[in-house]
Amino acid sequence: MPANPRHPDTAAHDGRKHDAAPTISVGITSPGGATGAVVVITGASSGIGRAAAHAFARDGARLVLAARSEDSLQEVGAECAARGAATITVPTDVSDAVQVTALMRSAREAFGRVDVCVAAASVYSYGTFQDTPPEVFQRIIEVNLLGVIHTARAVLAHFRDQGRGTLIVIGSVYSRLTSPYVSPYVTSKYGLLGFTEVLRQELREADDIHVCAVLPATIDTPIYQHAANYTGKRVHPLPPVVSAHRVARAIVRVAHRPRPVTVIGRTQRMLIPVHDFSPRLYDRCITPVMNVLALRHGTVPASNGTVFAPRPATNQITGNWRSTPIRALGAIGAILVGWSCARRGRH
Repeated sequence: MPANPRHPDTAAHDGRKHDAAPTISVGITSPGGATGAVVVITGASSGIGRAAAHAFARDGARLVLAARSEDSLQEVGAECAARGAATITVPTDVSDAVQVTALMRSAREAFGRVDVCVAAASVYSYGTFQDTPPEVFQRIIEVNLLGVIHTARAVLAHFRDQGRGTLIVIGSVYSRLTSPYVSPYVTSKYGLLGFTEVLRQELREADDIHVCAVLPATIDTPIYQHAANYTGKRVHPLPPVVSAHRVARAIVRVAHRPRPVTVIGRTQRMLIPVHDFSPRLYDRCITPVMNVLALRHGTVPASNGTVFAPRPATNQITGNWRSTPIRALGAIGAILVGWSCARRGRH
């Protein structure tokens, strides 16, 4: 596909998939994780996936870590080994079904089984539907939705052979809510929740195979720095911002005690009934919320972010969005937006 002149870094990656099977790049064993559950985590190089890797390592699991960046996986593998976990890393692009199948095969070859699979790989963008390049929209669907579908198809085959296993899909509060400027992400996450519900219904007779959805609200990760951006403004997460470690702890709890849906983030969870039962009020308020709190002053050039290629140097658990000044500005902005919505509601 030709480069879009409005988005200069589109040409840096054509979004095509590569069929080469991944290779195990790190193999670290330690006594602490020798007898634990075998946990596969996609999107393990950054954010929630990386935090979950640390949490499962502390829990005594044996880990199979997957992401696009081999360098970042080496770092995470070493971090998990330092926490006592037997770990292998498998560079994988989840949008490629061949690579995902090879990932699960590597897990079985290394540890003999797969007990838990956490599907956490995700990419993000800001911009109106009209301003978002079609290839970016398509790529987000390929990673966030089709990537989980490929993961489920591959891992459920192993779960059926074993007679047991738990698939944990990392959706979003955007699996239940909407807002302007994030249409591909919302589309992908809505699809994920429907997909997990259908899988649960079809697997009702398989008592020991579980499909669970974890829906985080705004989480302190680098996904906002990594996001493609076609708004021309600096982007910020909507407050309040929750720690990625809190999400990771919830994921480990779900692995131990599976439940269909877990929403993390009390404040944004309270918006779900407003969205469902007062859609006009929700629609009236959400655009000014995004304009005031998510899109800040300043001019930035259009960018594809990490949609097509990772940036290993920026991969970490936190995005440093929970600093005191940022939280204070978010609280002030929320008050102003609430006041604005209240005024609109009276007119």
